Amino acid sequence: MSEQLPVLAILGGTGDLGTGLARRWAQAGYQVIIGSRTEEKAQAAVNDLQAVMQERGVASVNVQAMENLAAAEAADIVAMTVPFAHQVSTLELVKPALTGKILIDVTVPLVPPKVARVQLPEQGSAGQIAQNVLGEEVNVVSAFQNVAAHHLQEGHELTCDVIVCGDKKDARAEVIKLVEATGMKGYHGGSIANSAATEALTSVLIFINKQYKCHAGIRITGADEG
Repeated sequence: MSEQLPVLAILGGTGDLGTGLARRWAQAGYQVIIGSRTEEKAQAAVNDLQAVMQERGVASVNVQAMENLAAAEAADIVAMTVPFAHQVSTLELVKPALTGKILIDVTVPLVPPKVARVQLPEQGSAGQIAQNVLGEEVNVVSAFQNVAAHHLQEGHELTCDVIVCGDKKDARAEVIKLVEATGMKGYHGGSIANSAATEALTSVLIFINKQYKCHAGIRITGADEG
């Protein structure tokens, strides 16, 4: 008997990063819910995604639209791709629906207009903020900060890696499965405190992208040689 895949929700999932993850996960066979502050905005993103997938020859994908709280309630694993300015308010809204679940926090503490400069919050990282707000009843895992949305949106093979941080190893392992479902390789990166490093690296990559006119990512070398 095949393992039943968890239902995935992406809160604030109407942007390029959220819809990119939705496309990759849906194509891998997951049921995906795109969440937004309004169901209408989420539905528009679903319609666009379905149109793109049909153009690529994918007849149908299991993607639906919901308001953020309903999406969190309906999912087994929840990802959040909102801007840093909306992180805490979104967490407080959906907190009752996250008890006992994994929250994949993709938030990066970018402070416009100097987004190419590292500006970590007093708490250390956005991932640590999420864990503080949600408490021990929720397994917060930080991931996907160093992946260009451009690559997720395209249908080509992905060559970048993903560092996964969180206080529970089992939760990190579940997220690594989802990383692999997108076509990338995931690596255990230690506790949620270590997400400060991956979040900070995003600003460095933004600078590199501007400097070299590219969509840079990261690769972990040597880990498969031991």
